[in-house]
Amino acid sequence: MDADLVAVLRCPVCGDALALNDRTARCPRGHSYDLAKQGYLNLLPSASTGIDGDSAAMIGARTVFLGGRHYAPIRDALILTAASDGLQVDGEELVVEVGAGTAYYLAGLVGATAGRRGIALDVSRYAARRAAKVDPRIGSVVCDAWQELPLLDDSAQLMLNVFAPRNAAEMARVLVPGGTLLVVTPNQDHLAELIGVLGLVKVDKEKERRLQESLSGKFDQIGSEVVESAMRLDRTAVEQLVLMTPSARHLNYRELAAKIAVLPEPAIVTLSVTLSTWRVG
Repeated sequence: MDADLVAVLRCPVCGDALALNDRTARCPRGHSYDLAKQGYLNLLPSASTGIDGDSAAMIGARTVFLGGRHYAPIRDALILTAASDGLQVDGEELVVEVGAGTAYYLAGLVGATAGRRGIALDVSRYAARRAAKVDPRIGSVVCDAWQELPLLDDSAQLMLNVFAPRNAAEMARVLVPGGTLLVVTPNQDHLAELIGVLGLVKVDKEKERRLQESLSGKFDQIGSEVVESAMRLDRTAVEQLVLMTPSARHLNYRELAAKIAVLPEPAIVTLSVTLSTWRVG
């Protein structure tokens, strides 16, 4: 992570700006944070362990599955929406992804425009290690999305939130006035062919209502679109898909493998999400 990216971060203890000196980020009050050898910066409060983040196995599965471009329609839709009239800014643009995982979506947006830089935020150290290696223009930071985000006020022009926690007050604080938030949430049809057969966690029917409630007062919705496609997945891809989701924490692997073994190959599985666009109110 370079000095320019560290300069938009703030100390999780006192909130002062951080500056990079050699491989240590330090605030004026003397709080310091060493860059991990893998290139990410851990800004979790000392009392936190990050154990609730995705495991190494989950991140490995996500890397393999996303590498197969099965979720490319989501990334492509994010890129197109960010490039639409009224959302693109002139000059350099900072894009922050909350709950970035391997930074698959963030890397797509940063790579689409020469003037963009990115910050990937995730509570998982395993995710941060992957994100740190995706693109030199992306800085990777371990933090808790439910707490204060380790970014300066008004430091980002664009923010991504894909299947991730949303802390509306903090996201609004970090975005510049008029800044844009792109949110991706699953629809009822998302992975419908697998949910019952494999015992996956169902999409909450109240998800849309809860999204509106969580962002109202801080953001105004300015757009929404449904992104859908029929994925053709072999059994290995189905396994990686399941193992990268929260369902992986609750499933018995042997039972899962037995259920996957009887699926048709390829299995036709629905990708169905809503991409909504919000502006700081």
